[in-house]
Amino acid sequence: MTKTYRIAILGATGAVGTELIKLLEEREFPVADLKLLASARSAGQTLSFKGETLVIEALGDRSFENVDLVLASAGGSISKAWLPKAVEAGAVAVDNSSAFRMNPDVPLVVPEVNPDAARHHRGIIANPNCTTILMAVAVWPLHQVQPIRRIVAATYQSASGAGAKAMEELKIQARAILNGKEPQPEVLPYPIAFNLFPHNSPLTESGYCEEELKMVNETRKIFGADETLRITATCVRVPVLRAHSEAINLEFDAPFEVAQARQILASSPGVKLLENWQTNYFPMPMEASGRDEVLVGRIRQDLSHPNGLELWLSGDQIRKGAALNAVQIAELLVGRHLLRPQAVEV
Repeated sequence: MTKTYRIAILGATGAVGTELIKLLEEREFPVADLKLLASARSAGQTLSFKGETLVIEALGDRSFENVDLVLASAGGSISKAWLPKAVEAGAVAVDNSSAFRMNPDVPLVVPEVNPDAARHHRGIIANPNCTTILMAVAVWPLHQVQPIRRIVAATYQSASGAGAKAMEELKIQARAILNGKEPQPEVLPYPIAFNLFPHNSPLTESGYCEEELKMVNETRKIFGADETLRITATCVRVPVLRAHSEAINLEFDAPFEVAQARQILASSPGVKLLENWQTNYFPMPMEASGRDEVLVGRIRQDLSHPNGLELWLSGDQIRKGAALNAVQIAELLVGRHLLRPQAVEV
């Protein structure tokens, strides 16, 4: 007998929401019933799942009745308002927003790193920020062998991180510039085609933007580390359609052999080692787009520190940086019997 589950996707029409639908089908998640939820303006639209046409429903007070699992990607304010109601109705929620990530009662989970944290949920599990997920998958295997003391990260974040409308805006602006016209930013604060700018999340008194502080604080929580794990980040929006890249500098408590690092990463879950020094071939966002693995390469000794390593990565923000990580958490919940099944198929 196969247990199946009633699933609701909150934010079903967004870039991550539509990817969640694809992944549930691709990975053959045991779905008994799939409910697609969005704002009232999207109600009545349709999306396909396993050959069936599903009608999108407006989010409302009865949306979570008889639902086992909610996969949410509708923004922090929506999550704060509605996910506690989903939990009250008996569902477990995996939230892709920043609403609950730093709540000490909410697990922040990357399945390749801290799967056991999922056991301690009280109804809500948080999906980390996309840049945090990609970095964690790549550096955790090394941290397990030899503790990391300091991380310096620079991110190169694609338009997909700001959603489907930002991706379309990049296309429109590129066409405009190539036709001799001025690009008109509407979704992003500045023109993104043939341009880049420091990340557009709000700045704090420290001078760091929220995106950068997410990488600092979330990584520590996922790793079970305190402030002795020193992390700093600079986050940049770049004119790439999909998939983020990151330049990572790692400082260990002792020298870490480059060959050993390559060997470890080549066999680590969720990682694809990709480097050819003869042809200057390393991870690129174009190649990472649509892939589940985090592509890692250009691993080298840090010339400025004897205990340092440098590496480069590219990963699909919509998949592993968001939707895939959420579905993997859902698979953990099912595999460890942390959901209650509503239906049973023979």
